[in-house]
Formats: sequence, structure tokens, C-alpha cells
Amino acid sequence: MDNSIVISTPPHVKSKRTTRGIMLDVCIALLPCVIAGIVYFGLPALMIELVAVAACVATEFVYYFLANKGFSNKCKDAGKVCVRWWKQFDFTSVVTGLILALIVPATTKWYEILIGGVFSIAIVKMLFGGTGKNLVNPASTGRVFMAISFAAVSTYTAANFGSLSIQTPVFSGATNLAWLFPSEGNPTTALPVLDLFLGTGVAGCIGETCKLAIIVGYVYLCVRKVIKWWQPLLFVVVFGFAAVFMSGFLFIATGGYIFDMKLFLPHIFSGGVLFGAVFMFTDYVTSPKGVYGQIVYYVVAALLVAVLRYLTHMEVTSFVIMLMNLFVPLIDKYIIRKPFGYKKVKKEKKTPDERVAEAVDALKVDENAAAKVQHGDSTENTDKSPAASVQSLGTGDVKSDKEEA
Repeated sequence: MDNSIVISTPPHVKSKRTTRGIMLDVCIALLPCVIAGIVYFGLPALMIELVAVAACVATEFVYYFLANKGFSNKCKDAGKVCVRWWKQFDFTSVVTGLILALIVPATTKWYEILIGGVFSIAIVKMLFGGTGKNLVNPASTGRVFMAISFAAVSTYTAANFGSLSIQTPVFSGATNLAWLFPSEGNPTTALPVLDLFLGTGVAGCIGETCKLAIIVGYVYLCVRKVIKWWQPLLFVVVFGFAAVFMSGFLFIATGGYIFDMKLFLPHIFSGGVLFGAVFMFTDYVTSPKGVYGQIVYYVVAALLVAVLRYLTHMEVTSFVIMLMNLFVPLIDKYIIRKPFGYKKVKKEKKTPDERVAEAVDALKVDENAAAKVQHGDSTENTDKSPAASVQSLGTGDVKSDKEEA
């Protein structure tokens, strides 16, 4: 009988589903964005996606091979190590590679995405213990690392399809959102909602441009019960209202604050907000485990994205994801869901007379205990002392011998 105990990191899901199966569902949900990116941006997008996935998978394999001493004994164990790696391969590195490729522009160089993939897996994921032990989302952290390291990652081009609403192409970079509000005196969007939704004539990242493809992936994940339907929706709704609220201050130059709900859809359809809400904020490992903690997590994250986008006119979703991931342990520690069936015990209110009586009784108990200790220590010690017992026993024996004599 096998009495071994299997210890694994949370979250613990009581289901027949495996990590590999869940990650395969995520890969399938990402396929519409992958295909849309190739259609909209051509072969450069395909090249970036292939390099990113290959870099992430290869980095995970090399790290696992070295950690399990695949080169020891003149590489005699290399085959066994490779077999063990494939048995534990759960497609998380494929998901990381796909997401990283979809949140960068098509102008990214092949070596830039290669370095970003290696950093995401080796430093952010494997260095902390592998799947389930990383502190922050590998893809978002890799994107932040690339944005800091390579200036070209912030250079965006429009999709191959022109705008459907106007004759001239419209540009809305996934990072620079200055086109969303062309002037402070007239903060009406210059980006038609239809173009923002379909990604036609809009410059942006490979997988964040076509919002229709993101929604298709969102519906698939909800149907497969990989994510909860309300999580991305809560983030998007709170962000939309917060962004509209912040945008109202731009009307002050023309006569006063105005809360214009016409800006709601342009805000949520611009940049990488929708993609991050569906595929990145919902990461099992780096999001809170309890329902109340998740609500706080999504609400605070949405407010941060709205405020920072208003102040910087830049896309900050990846930065906020990385920042919020660092606060997840605190959220899980202090925001705990009550167990099923828990009932809080109500304390009975006592009258002042009852409180005085209890205090007097407590003082009497303390005085009696002190008196017993003061007057009964020597007697108790004498009675309970082994030496005293032996001595008394010996005296009794001597007396009995003399009496017999």
C-alpha cells in the first residue's frame, strides 16, 4: 500500500481536469487572436508567434534538463530525463509564448522576442520553482522587460486592412493612446468604435487589435469553465466607468466637467485592456484564491489602469498586472472567505452587576489559589518528595524490627 503524501502548491481544484488539459483549452482560446494577428499583420506576426513559443518551450526544457542532471554520467541519463520532461510537460510554456507574442507589435525583431521568451521562462517562472510557484505573470513581466530593454517594441504599425468608417487610416498605438483624446478642449474620440472593435486601420499589438477574436476566446473559456464569466466583466466595467470619469476632466477647458458615456466603448476597445482582462488577469497562479479577494483584485486593478492611462496616455496593463501580482499574497492573507456553514457566535450582553460579580468571583479564585500555594507548598513537597517517602518507609521498618525484637 502506497502511503506517500503528495504535496502541491495551490490552487487546489477538486476535479478530474489536469493542468495540461486546462492549458490546452487556453491555447485553443488564443487561436482566434493568433489567426487574426496573422491575417492583420502578415508573416511578421507568424514569425514572432513561432519564435516566442519555441523560445519559451526550449528554455523550459533546457532548465529542466540541467536541473535534473541530464549531462551526468556522460549523458547516459539524458534519454530518461527527456522522457520525464515530456511526461510533466503541461503546455504552460506554450501559453506563455503565445501570450507574449500577442502583446507585442508586429515590428518586434526576432531576437527581441527570443530574449523576452527566455527571460519570461528562465527568470520569472523556472527560477522560482516552475509551474504554480511564480510570483508574477511570466508573459506580462516579459513584456515589461522588453519595453524597458528595446525601444523598438513601442513602435506600432497599422493593420493591413484600412478603416471601415473613414477614408484615411486611423492609428491608436497599444502603448501611446494620445489619439484617443486629440485635444483637451475637445476630448471626443477620433477612433470609430467599429474600427476599434474589429481592429481595422488601427495600429496595435498582434493579438490585442481585433477585439472580436478576444471575445470569441472569452466565450470559449467560460463555456469550458476555465475562467469565471464575471471576472473579466467586472474588470472591464469598472475600468470603463473609471476611464470615463477621468476623461471628464478634459472638458474643464471648454466649460466644466462632463461625464460622457460615449467614451465608454472607445476606452475598453482601445489598447490591451480587453486582452489582459481575459487572458492575463485570470491567471490561476498569480490571482487571489478567494472570491472576495478576487473582487478586490479586479476592482483595484481596473482603477489603477484607468488612472495611469489618463495620466500617462500610455498602455499600462502589463505594468499593472505585474504590480497587482505582488499584492496577491497579502490579499489572500487578509481577505479570507468564511467557511461554508460558519456562524458567528454572538456574545451576550451582561448587566453591570453581573460584570462586577464575575470580577469578584475571579478575585476570590485568585486569592484562594495564592493561599494554597503559600501554605501548602512545604507540605506538598514533603508528602510528594521521593526522599521523604523513602525515609518514612525506612523509619517504619526499623520500628517494626525493634518491636519484633
